[in-house]
Amino acid sequence: MAERSGPQYADSAMAMDPLLNDVLSRVDDYRQKLTALREIILANTVMCGEIPSPTFREERLVRFLADRFTENDLQNIGTDEAGNAVAMLPGTEGKNNILLAAHTDKVWEEGVDHSVTVSGDRLVGTGVADNALGVATMVGLPDILSKLGIKLKNNLILLGTSRSMGRGDLGGLRFFLENSQRQPAAAVCLEGVQLGRLSYSSLGMERGELVVESHEERSNAGWGSTGAIVTMNRVVRQILEIRTPEEPKTTIILGSIVAGSAFNTPPQRATLRFEIRSEAPGMVSEISEQIQDIVHQVNAEHQITAHYSVVARRKPGTIGFNHPYTAAARNIMEALDVKPKVAPSISELSALLDRGIPSLTLGLTYGDNKHEVNEMIYIEPIFRGLAQLVALLEVIDGDLQDEQ
Repeated sequence: MAERSGPQYADSAMAMDPLLNDVLSRVDDYRQKLTALREIILANTVMCGEIPSPTFREERLVRFLADRFTENDLQNIGTDEAGNAVAMLPGTEGKNNILLAAHTDKVWEEGVDHSVTVSGDRLVGTGVADNALGVATMVGLPDILSKLGIKLKNNLILLGTSRSMGRGDLGGLRFFLENSQRQPAAAVCLEGVQLGRLSYSSLGMERGELVVESHEERSNAGWGSTGAIVTMNRVVRQILEIRTPEEPKTTIILGSIVAGSAFNTPPQRATLRFEIRSEAPGMVSEISEQIQDIVHQVNAEHQITAHYSVVARRKPGTIGFNHPYTAAARNIMEALDVKPKVAPSISELSALLDRGIPSLTLGLTYGDNKHEVNEMIYIEPIFRGLAQLVALLEVIDGDLQDEQ
């Protein structure tokens, strides 16, 4: 998507925009009023956190969302073939659709303890930051807008996306965008943490799995036997030798290596999982080709084979630092005494930018220990996170009306 730029979108000009200036004058009042919804927001977050929802098995949480949509008397409530939960809060005029999306899947399997506890100034539990709070905010937005007396002119599409993480490869959101009859004119993606997160661009990314297998006979797996680990170690060294430019930012992230289960038996199989990320178009593919060359070298060896499979891909995209929505979000955060932390995304935002939909990703509160069993979020900053979301939706709503 082409970046919208120019002096008309500078911060000083945005501050004088009547719509944004009006929203900024109310945003701290929003924060204070929303504290009255504390119990509802915390209850929804706890319930969303305690329902197991691993990627491809989000059904229970999706049913919970559909029930909540029904209780709020929303329209067009349903679940689609990809397992998304969707509903519409109709606007007073309904000429456009604004999408509010939060991924429902978590990194935790069903057998893990999903208990969420309120402990002083925080909520603690697996998945509470990623992404129970985001989902709870999305499903609770009708209550939030009602509390503030806000009625948007455009339709608000609430979407709990399935199959987002890992091998899901944003499957739920992609399915919705390809099949929905209500295409969004703009979108906001919600993540539980961190407050101040402002993503307006997506990185190019390739998520890969490399498997090395040794075909040595187990009877010979003793003196002089190397197994798969030694070969994988050499593969890792070669990957780390690949040159990655500092600008545009490019990196190779080695996520995990799995091999073996004993002290004295060389494993016959080793698996490496990694990601290639870059801001530059074409750079991810270039590095991927170099890794595939390494795989070909391994396959030329005796009694060793290697396989490389791509789990997920993203294309780089952006609406730009000076886009009106980006500038508005920065101004709103600063009005709430939140320091914006600009960072590119590899999540739902990339699927939206691929289709030319102006979109942002926001965080809702501060937290720690993401993807650990003691994952936690702080309670009080949530109300600033909610206020920033409502204010941004008002700006987007007004902007779409002006375009009409």
